[in-house]
Amino acid sequence: MAVNGSELRFASVNERRKEACDAAAPNTFPTAVNGLLYLAGIMSRDKQSGERESMGRILAIDDEQAILDALARILARDGHDIVKVADPTAVLAMDLSRFDLILCDVMMPGLDGFDLVRQIRPAFDGPIIFLTAKAAEEDAVTGYGLGADDYVRKPFGAAELRAKAAAHLRRERRPHAHALAFGSVRIDLGARSLTVDDRPVALSPTEYAICELLARHPGQVMSRAQIREAVLGWDSDADDTAISMQVSRARKKLAAAGADPIATVWGMGYKWQL
Repeated sequence: MAVNGSELRFASVNERRKEACDAAAPNTFPTAVNGLLYLAGIMSRDKQSGERESMGRILAIDDEQAILDALARILARDGHDIVKVADPTAVLAMDLSRFDLILCDVMMPGLDGFDLVRQIRPAFDGPIIFLTAKAAEEDAVTGYGLGADDYVRKPFGAAELRAKAAAHLRRERRPHAHALAFGSVRIDLGARSLTVDDRPVALSPTEYAICELLARHPGQVMSRAQIREAVLGWDSDADDTAISMQVSRARKKLAAAGADPIATVWGMGYKWQL
C-alpha cells in the first residue's frame, strides 16, 4: 500500500509526541502513580493481615477420609491449618486447647458425634460445628443441647462451609476492652468469660454470647429471633428451639453457680434481670 508524504510527516510528529510524553511521564505523574501504588500496597497488606487474623487451627473429625480431604482442601483456601482425624476415639486423648474450631461428623462408627461432643465439650471452649446428613429438627436440637454452635448439612457447599468457619472464628476473636458487673456476676468481655463470686462458669461460646448480648441490654426483652441473628448470624440454620436450648443450658449452669440473671418473658423472649 502506498504511503504519501503527509502521512509520513503525521506519523513522525505522533512518534515525537509519544516520545516526549514518555520522557515526561516519570516526572509529570510520579505523585499520582506512586500514590496509587502506595495505597494499593497498603490495601493489599491490610487484606493479607485481615486474612491472617481470621486464620485458625481447625480439627476436622470424620470417619470418611474423602470427606476429611475435601474439608482440608476447601478450608486451606482461607489459610486455615486443618488437622484431620478419622478415628473419633483418638480425639479423647488430644490436647484440644490447640484448636480454634472443631468440625465434627455426627454418624460415625464406634463413637458418634453426639457422644464425642458430650465428652469433649467440658475441655473445649471454642466453637463446634456438626457435619450431618441428618436433617431432622430433633437431631439439630440434640446437637445444640450438647453445646454445639452450628451445623452444616451434607453434602455441603464450599462457600457455605468457608463462610460459617470464618464467621465463628471472627466471633471468637472480637476485640473487647472492658467488663460488665452485676453484683456477684461479672462478665469479662476481653476474656469472654463469666464468673459468679469470682468462680468461672463453664459456658460454651454460644451460651456465653447469649449472656453477653442480654447483659449489654439489661432489662430489654429480646426475642429468640433477635438473639439468633445477633449471636449466630442471619444465615444460621438454627431456629427458635435451638436458642431456647442454649438459654436453658446457660441458665442451668448459672443456677448451679448461684445466679439467676436471665428471665423468661412468656410469649416474647428473654431479658437480663440483674
